[in-house]
Amino acid sequence: MPRATSTARPFGAVLTAMVTPMTPDGALDLDAAVRLATHLVDHGHDGLVLNGTTGEASTTHAPEKAELIAAVVDAVGDRASIVAGAGSNDTAHAVRMAGQAADAGAHGLLVVSPYYSRPSQEGVYRHVLAVADATPLPVMLYDVPGRTGVRFAADTLDRLAAHDRVVAVKDASGDLYASLTAIERTGLAWYCGDDGAYLAMLAHGAAGVVSVVGHVAGARLAEVTEAFDAGDHARALQVFRSIVPAIDALNGAGFQAVAAKAAVEALGLIPNRHMRLPLVAASDDEAEGVRAGVRAAGLLDVVPS
Repeated sequence: MPRATSTARPFGAVLTAMVTPMTPDGALDLDAAVRLATHLVDHGHDGLVLNGTTGEASTTHAPEKAELIAAVVDAVGDRASIVAGAGSNDTAHAVRMAGQAADAGAHGLLVVSPYYSRPSQEGVYRHVLAVADATPLPVMLYDVPGRTGVRFAADTLDRLAAHDRVVAVKDASGDLYASLTAIERTGLAWYCGDDGAYLAMLAHGAAGVVSVVGHVAGARLAEVTEAFDAGDHARALQVFRSIVPAIDALNGAGFQAVAAKAAVEALGLIPNRHMRLPLVAASDDEAEGVRAGVRAAGLLDVVPS
Protein backbone atom coordinates (compact mmCIF):
# COMPACT_ATOMS: atom_id res chain seq x y z
CA MET A 1 0.00 0.00 0.00
CA PRO A 2 1.18 3.59 -0.61
CA ARG A 3 2.94 5.42 2.21
CA ALA A 4 0.01 7.84 2.81
CA THR A 5 -2.14 5.23 4.51
CA SER A 6 -2.59 4.47 8.21
CA THR A 7 -4.89 2.44 10.41
CA ALA A 8 -7.07 5.52 10.96
CA ARG A 9 -6.99 6.38 7.25
CA PRO A 10 -6.49 3.07 5.48
CA PHE A 11 -6.98 4.58 2.02
CA GLY A 12 -5.60 8.06 2.72
CA ALA A 13 -7.70 11.14 3.47
CA VAL A 14 -8.64 12.83 0.19
CA LEU A 15 -9.87 10.58 -2.60
CA THR A 16 -11.85 11.44 -5.71
CA ALA A 17 -14.21 9.06 -7.46
CA MET A 18 -12.51 9.64 -10.80
CA VAL A 19 -14.32 9.97 -14.11
CA THR A 20 -13.37 7.55 -16.88
CA PRO A 21 -12.19 9.54 -19.92
CA MET A 22 -13.41 8.32 -23.29
CA THR A 23 -12.66 9.08 -26.90
CA PRO A 24 -15.37 10.57 -29.13
CA ASP A 25 -16.12 7.09 -30.50
CA GLY A 26 -16.73 5.74 -26.99
CA ALA A 27 -13.49 3.87 -26.32
CA LEU A 28 -11.60 4.27 -23.06
CA ASP A 29 -8.93 6.96 -23.26
CA LEU A 30 -6.24 5.49 -21.04
CA ASP A 31 -3.72 8.21 -21.84
CA ALA A 32 -6.19 10.86 -20.64
CA ALA A 33 -6.99 8.76 -17.56
CA VAL A 34 -3.32 8.60 -16.61
CA ARG A 35 -2.90 12.36 -17.12
CA LEU A 36 -5.97 13.06 -14.99
CA ALA A 37 -4.93 10.64 -12.23
CA THR A 38 -1.46 12.17 -12.15
CA HIS A 39 -2.89 15.68 -11.92
CA LEU A 40 -5.18 14.68 -9.06
CA VAL A 41 -2.38 13.07 -7.08
CA ASP A 42 -0.19 16.11 -7.74
CA HIS A 43 -2.99 18.33 -6.38
CA GLY A 44 -3.97 17.13 -2.92
CA HIS A 45 -5.04 13.51 -3.36
CA ASP A 46 -3.62 10.53 -1.56
CA GLY A 47 -6.19 8.16 -3.05
CA LEU A 48 -8.41 7.60 -6.06
CA VAL A 49 -11.52 5.50 -6.60
CA LEU A 50 -11.82 3.94 -10.05
CA ASN A 51 -14.80 2.22 -11.65
CA GLY A 52 -17.32 3.77 -9.31
CA THR A 53 -20.57 5.56 -10.10
CA THR A 54 -18.79 8.71 -11.27
CA GLY A 55 -16.48 6.48 -13.31
CA GLU A 56 -19.46 5.11 -15.28
CA ALA A 57 -18.91 1.60 -13.95
CA SER A 58 -22.38 0.55 -15.09
CA THR A 59 -21.39 0.92 -18.76
CA THR A 60 -17.74 -0.14 -18.79
CA HIS A 61 -16.80 -3.76 -19.19
CA ALA A 62 -14.48 -6.11 -17.31
CA PRO A 63 -11.41 -5.83 -19.58
CA GLU A 64 -11.78 -2.03 -19.64
CA LYS A 65 -12.03 -1.83 -15.86
CA ALA A 66 -8.90 -3.93 -15.46
CA GLU A 67 -6.98 -1.89 -18.05
CA LEU A 68 -7.93 1.35 -16.31
CA ILE A 69 -6.82 0.06 -12.91
CA ALA A 70 -3.50 -1.24 -14.25
CA ALA A 71 -2.72 2.00 -16.07
CA VAL A 72 -3.48 4.22 -13.08
CA VAL A 73 -1.67 1.97 -10.60
CA ASP A 74 1.37 2.00 -12.86
CA ALA A 75 1.26 5.81 -13.03
CA VAL A 76 0.52 6.82 -9.44
CA GLY A 77 0.13 3.68 -7.36
CA ASP A 78 3.33 4.38 -5.47
CA ARG A 79 1.89 7.71 -4.28
CA ALA A 80 -1.81 7.07 -3.77
CA SER A 81 -4.21 4.32 -2.76
CA ILE A 82 -6.11 3.00 -5.76
CA VAL A 83 -9.53 1.68 -4.74
CA ALA A 84 -11.54 -0.18 -7.37
CA GLY A 85 -15.28 -0.54 -7.52
CA ALA A 86 -16.58 -4.08 -7.18
CA GLY A 87 -20.26 -3.28 -7.09
CA SER A 88 -23.04 -5.35 -8.60
CA ASN A 89 -26.48 -6.66 -7.77
CA ASP A 90 -25.16 -10.09 -8.81
CA THR A 91 -22.87 -11.44 -6.10
CA ALA A 92 -21.00 -13.77 -8.46
CA HIS A 93 -20.34 -10.82 -10.76
CA ALA A 94 -19.08 -8.68 -7.87
CA VAL A 95 -16.75 -11.49 -6.81
CA ARG A 96 -15.32 -11.67 -10.34
CA MET A 97 -14.87 -7.90 -10.40
CA ALA A 98 -13.00 -8.06 -7.10
CA GLY A 99 -10.63 -10.72 -8.40
CA GLN A 100 -9.99 -8.82 -11.62
CA ALA A 101 -9.30 -5.62 -9.66
CA ALA A 102 -6.82 -7.43 -7.43
CA ASP A 103 -5.09 -8.97 -10.43
CA ALA A 104 -4.82 -5.51 -12.03
CA GLY A 105 -3.04 -4.14 -8.97
CA ALA A 106 -5.75 -2.30 -7.02
CA HIS A 107 -4.98 -1.55 -3.37
CA GLY A 108 -8.56 -1.86 -2.14
CA LEU A 109 -12.17 -2.49 -3.11
CA LEU A 110 -15.30 -0.35 -2.93
CA VAL A 111 -18.35 -2.59 -2.36
CA VAL A 112 -21.81 -1.08 -2.64
CA SER A 113 -24.93 -2.66 -1.20
CA PRO A 114 -26.71 -4.62 -3.97
CA TYR A 115 -29.00 -2.32 -5.90
CA TYR A 116 -32.37 -2.83 -7.64
CA SER A 117 -33.02 -6.30 -6.20
CA ARG A 118 -33.37 -4.83 -2.68
CA PRO A 119 -32.15 -7.88 -0.74
CA SER A 120 -32.72 -8.51 2.95
CA GLN A 121 -30.02 -7.47 5.40
CA GLU A 122 -28.91 -11.09 5.54
CA GLY A 123 -28.52 -10.96 1.76
CA VAL A 124 -26.52 -7.72 1.99
CA TYR A 125 -24.28 -9.28 4.62
CA ARG A 126 -23.64 -12.47 2.64
CA HIS A 127 -23.01 -10.48 -0.55
CA VAL A 128 -20.29 -8.37 1.07
CA LEU A 129 -18.82 -11.38 2.82
CA ALA A 130 -18.46 -13.20 -0.49
CA VAL A 131 -16.67 -10.23 -2.06
CA ALA A 132 -14.43 -9.62 0.96
CA ASP A 133 -13.45 -13.30 1.03
CA ALA A 134 -12.58 -13.31 -2.69
CA THR A 135 -9.30 -11.38 -2.42
CA PRO A 136 -6.78 -10.25 0.21
CA LEU A 137 -7.63 -6.59 -0.46
CA PRO A 138 -9.11 -4.30 2.20
CA VAL A 139 -12.73 -3.31 1.62
CA MET A 140 -14.55 0.01 1.83
CA LEU A 141 -18.32 -0.45 2.07
CA TYR A 142 -20.43 2.05 0.14
CA ASP A 143 -23.73 3.11 1.71
CA VAL A 144 -25.73 5.12 -0.85
CA PRO A 145 -29.42 4.30 -0.40
CA GLY A 146 -30.48 7.02 -2.84
CA ARG A 147 -29.00 4.92 -5.64
CA THR A 148 -29.33 1.38 -4.29
CA GLY A 149 -32.67 1.47 -2.49
CA VAL A 150 -31.21 -0.40 0.49
CA ARG A 151 -29.01 0.76 3.39
CA PHE A 152 -26.50 -1.08 5.48
CA ALA A 153 -28.46 -1.49 8.71
CA ALA A 154 -26.63 -0.86 11.98
CA ASP A 155 -26.55 -4.55 12.86
CA THR A 156 -25.22 -5.41 9.40
CA LEU A 157 -22.41 -2.87 9.76
CA ASP A 158 -21.55 -4.36 13.14
CA ARG A 159 -21.38 -7.87 11.68
CA LEU A 160 -19.30 -6.76 8.70
CA ALA A 161 -16.92 -4.74 10.89
CA ALA A 162 -15.87 -8.05 12.48
CA HIS A 163 -14.36 -9.13 9.15
CA ASP A 164 -10.61 -8.51 9.04
CA ARG A 165 -10.70 -6.99 5.55
CA VAL A 166 -13.71 -4.69 6.01
CA VAL A 167 -11.95 -1.54 7.18
CA ALA A 168 -13.94 1.48 6.01
CA VAL A 169 -17.26 2.93 4.90
CA LYS A 170 -18.03 5.50 2.23
CA ASP A 171 -21.14 7.15 3.64
CA ALA A 172 -23.57 8.89 1.33
CA SER A 173 -26.61 8.15 3.49
CA GLY A 174 -27.19 11.74 4.58
CA ASP A 175 -27.67 10.60 8.18
CA LEU A 176 -24.99 12.36 10.21
CA TYR A 177 -26.22 11.14 13.58
CA ALA A 178 -26.16 7.53 12.42
CA SER A 179 -22.63 8.15 11.15
CA LEU A 180 -21.56 9.51 14.53
CA THR A 181 -22.80 6.47 16.39
CA ALA A 182 -21.55 3.97 13.83
CA ILE A 183 -18.01 5.40 13.81
CA GLU A 184 -17.80 4.99 17.56
CA ARG A 185 -19.48 1.60 17.60
CA THR A 186 -17.75 -0.18 14.71
CA GLY A 187 -14.27 1.31 14.76
CA LEU A 188 -14.35 1.50 10.94
CA ALA A 189 -12.73 4.38 9.09
CA TRP A 190 -15.53 6.64 7.87
CA TYR A 191 -15.27 8.44 4.53
CA CYS A 192 -17.73 11.15 3.58
CA GLY A 193 -19.45 10.33 0.28
CA ASP A 194 -21.28 13.65 -0.04
CA ASP A 195 -19.12 16.70 -0.75
CA GLY A 196 -21.47 19.12 1.00
CA ALA A 197 -21.32 17.16 4.25
CA TYR A 198 -17.55 16.81 4.49
CA LEU A 199 -16.78 19.40 7.14
CA ALA A 200 -19.71 18.29 9.28
CA MET A 201 -18.67 14.68 8.94
CA LEU A 202 -15.10 15.51 9.98
CA ALA A 203 -16.62 16.97 13.14
CA HIS A 204 -18.41 13.64 13.66
CA GLY A 205 -15.16 11.68 13.38
CA ALA A 206 -14.74 10.97 9.66
CA ALA A 207 -11.34 9.91 8.34
CA GLY A 208 -11.63 11.56 4.94
CA VAL A 209 -13.68 12.03 1.81
CA VAL A 210 -14.45 10.22 -1.42
CA SER A 211 -15.27 13.26 -3.49
CA VAL A 212 -16.66 14.50 -6.76
CA VAL A 213 -15.63 18.15 -6.36
CA GLY A 214 -12.12 16.83 -5.75
CA HIS A 215 -11.75 16.73 -9.53
CA VAL A 216 -11.21 20.50 -9.31
CA ALA A 217 -10.68 21.16 -5.58
CA GLY A 218 -8.39 18.41 -4.30
CA ALA A 219 -5.82 20.80 -2.86
CA ARG A 220 -8.54 22.72 -1.02
CA LEU A 221 -10.03 19.52 0.41
CA ALA A 222 -6.57 18.55 1.62
CA GLU A 223 -6.26 21.99 3.22
CA VAL A 224 -9.63 21.58 4.94
CA THR A 225 -8.53 18.21 6.29
CA GLU A 226 -5.14 19.46 7.47
CA ALA A 227 -6.66 22.52 9.16
CA PHE A 228 -9.27 20.41 10.92
CA ASP A 229 -6.65 17.90 12.06
CA ALA A 230 -4.59 20.77 13.47
CA GLY A 231 -7.57 22.08 15.44
CA ASP A 232 -7.86 25.21 13.28
CA HIS A 233 -11.57 24.80 12.70
CA ALA A 234 -12.06 28.41 11.65
CA ARG A 235 -9.58 27.94 8.83
CA ALA A 236 -11.17 24.65 7.84
CA LEU A 237 -14.56 26.39 7.62
CA GLN A 238 -13.13 29.30 5.64
CA VAL A 239 -11.54 27.04 3.04
CA PHE A 240 -14.57 24.79 2.84
CA ARG A 241 -16.85 27.76 2.25
CA SER A 242 -14.59 28.86 -0.62
CA ILE A 243 -15.41 25.74 -2.64
CA VAL A 244 -19.19 25.81 -2.14
CA PRO A 245 -19.85 27.16 -5.68
CA ALA A 246 -17.86 24.26 -7.13
CA ILE A 247 -19.63 21.74 -4.88
CA ASP A 248 -22.97 23.04 -6.15
CA ALA A 249 -21.81 23.02 -9.77
CA LEU A 250 -20.57 19.42 -9.71
CA ASN A 251 -23.32 17.96 -7.51
CA GLY A 252 -26.36 20.20 -7.67
CA ALA A 253 -28.18 18.61 -10.60
CA GLY A 254 -27.55 15.05 -9.38
CA PHE A 255 -25.61 14.02 -12.50
CA GLN A 256 -22.17 14.03 -10.92
CA ALA A 257 -20.38 12.08 -13.66
CA VAL A 258 -21.73 14.44 -16.31
CA ALA A 259 -20.77 17.58 -14.39
CA ALA A 260 -17.37 16.25 -13.35
CA LYS A 261 -16.41 15.52 -16.95
CA ALA A 262 -17.51 19.01 -17.96
CA ALA A 263 -15.39 20.45 -15.14
CA VAL A 264 -12.18 18.62 -15.95
CA GLU A 265 -12.65 19.35 -19.64
CA ALA A 266 -12.93 23.06 -18.73
CA LEU A 267 -9.61 22.77 -16.88
CA GLY A 268 -8.01 21.13 -19.92
CA LEU A 269 -7.43 17.87 -18.07
CA ILE A 270 -9.38 15.69 -20.53
CA PRO A 271 -10.00 16.41 -24.22
CA ASN A 272 -13.78 15.97 -24.27
CA ARG A 273 -16.79 15.17 -22.10
CA HIS A 274 -18.06 12.11 -23.97
CA MET A 275 -20.18 9.62 -22.01
CA ARG A 276 -21.88 6.32 -22.70
CA LEU A 277 -25.66 6.08 -22.77
CA PRO A 278 -27.85 6.26 -20.83
CA LEU A 279 -25.76 9.15 -19.49
CA VAL A 280 -25.67 12.11 -21.86
CA ALA A 281 -22.78 14.55 -21.94
CA ALA A 282 -23.41 18.07 -20.70
CA SER A 283 -24.68 20.48 -23.32
CA ASP A 284 -22.67 23.62 -24.01
CA ASP A 285 -25.03 25.61 -21.78
CA GLU A 286 -24.79 23.03 -19.00
CA ALA A 287 -21.01 22.91 -19.32
CA GLU A 288 -20.88 26.70 -19.04
CA GLY A 289 -22.91 26.47 -15.84
CA VAL A 290 -20.37 24.05 -14.40
CA ARG A 291 -17.54 26.29 -15.54
CA ALA A 292 -19.19 29.26 -13.83
CA GLY A 293 -19.32 27.41 -10.50
CA VAL A 294 -15.70 26.35 -10.77
CA ARG A 295 -14.75 29.92 -11.68
CA ALA A 296 -16.70 31.35 -8.74
CA ALA A 297 -14.70 29.11 -6.41
CA GLY A 298 -11.47 30.49 -7.87
CA LEU A 299 -10.52 27.13 -9.33
CA LEU A 300 -10.57 27.71 -13.07
CA ASP A 301 -6.93 28.79 -13.19
CA VAL A 302 -5.53 25.44 -12.08
CA VAL A 303 -2.62 24.64 -14.36
CA PRO A 304 -2.71 21.05 -15.68
CA SER A 305 0.26 18.88 -14.76
